[in-house]
Amino acid sequence: MRSLDKHITDLVEQTGFVDTHEHLIEESTRLSGKIDVRLMPCNDWAYLFAIYAKDDLAVAGMPQADLRKFLSPEVSTDCKYELVKPYWNRIKDTGYAQALRYTFRGLYGVADLTEETVHQIAEKYIETLQPGFYAAILRRAKIDYCQVNSAERIFMETAQPNILAQDLDVIDFCRCAKLDFARVNAETGKEPTTLEAWLEIVDQYFDAFGPKAVAIKCLIAYSRRLMFSPVDEARASRLFARHSTNGVNPLSSGELTALQDFLFRYCVRKATAYGLPVKLHTGYLAGSGSMQLARVRDNAADLCDLLQDFPDTQFVLMHIGYPFEKEFIALAKQYANVRIDMCWAWIISPIASVRFLKEFLLAVPANKLFTFGGDHYAVEAIYGHACIARRGIGQAISELVSEGWIERQEAPEIIEAIMRGNALRFFPNGPA
Repeated sequence: MRSLDKHITDLVEQTGFVDTHEHLIEESTRLSGKIDVRLMPCNDWAYLFAIYAKDDLAVAGMPQADLRKFLSPEVSTDCKYELVKPYWNRIKDTGYAQALRYTFRGLYGVADLTEETVHQIAEKYIETLQPGFYAAILRRAKIDYCQVNSAERIFMETAQPNILAQDLDVIDFCRCAKLDFARVNAETGKEPTTLEAWLEIVDQYFDAFGPKAVAIKCLIAYSRRLMFSPVDEARASRLFARHSTNGVNPLSSGELTALQDFLFRYCVRKATAYGLPVKLHTGYLAGSGSMQLARVRDNAADLCDLLQDFPDTQFVLMHIGYPFEKEFIALAKQYANVRIDMCWAWIISPIASVRFLKEFLLAVPANKLFTFGGDHYAVEAIYGHACIARRGIGQAISELVSEGWIERQEAPEIIEAIMRGNALRFFPNGPA
């Protein structure tokens, strides 16, 4: 800590973040208390573990049955603490858990999760759930506003547009899984069986929400490589017609990839027409026990053709590609249409993120970086994540100054740019 420059760390603490990536459900959903296994499996303090600390609990050895019980709405505070207690000490120094500890301290006034503090944490969690608590917590975290990739709708017409700008999520348009067709049907009432009808739906979403969105977002990297080859519409039309027959004449994996390639590129062209950046998940995959690391390793290389084929489209590559972050520095250095977003990375690996920030700033123009997005469903967890990000940014800039790579008087301009200015200048349709 002696290497930190107090002037720099104070400036980082005082500077507001533009938060470029969250999955916040609507405040009204939280306040309703309605339990949803996908969005809100419980509405008590254990919910703060639901993303992402539960994954560290699992890999630390917590049995899945106990984890499900921990996240159940039917289980008492004392029982939940006994379930988590053997594993909390194993994970408490990971980025996921440290973010929770910052939240416990900053919002609930307790230093750690212990047998003595768990009831205070449980009570404070419930006390916090009041109308307006989203804005109140974001103010305490010094966050100007959040960009939200909604888990509830393809585009969420939020009740709080002054603090929750929205992405248009195109995964349902591109992936063509059963759940994607079901979601589109639930929102539109339509069950298209032709590519023409499907593209009409895509067009309708862009027409309605393109002028309101800050970006389009796609997390298709969870299910396939990020190599999107050109496919002509006639072939895509034939493939879609077969794919919509409910398994009568199923597509091969290669044919499904080709259909996805066409649809993704279609969405990229639509985004470009509306002046919307394209946000892509890259790098580490959330969860436990299922990541295909070879595919993750190739994310940066797979994207090169796409970046070259769409030079007029702005791409935002998310999560620094961890654990292959150096390749993403290379992409940002090479391609004018690439920005890198450090969202989620600070709690995946705080130290790797400090190293990344230092390396990025000495290799790539500083306007090409966004440094914070919590990637959370629960607003409370954003607070702790922001604390870690501020600590890491302060450390990285302090070290660059102390090592003589940048001048101390340059620090304020860099800090303003990477924490908020770059995002304010880059993304369209943010809050006024």
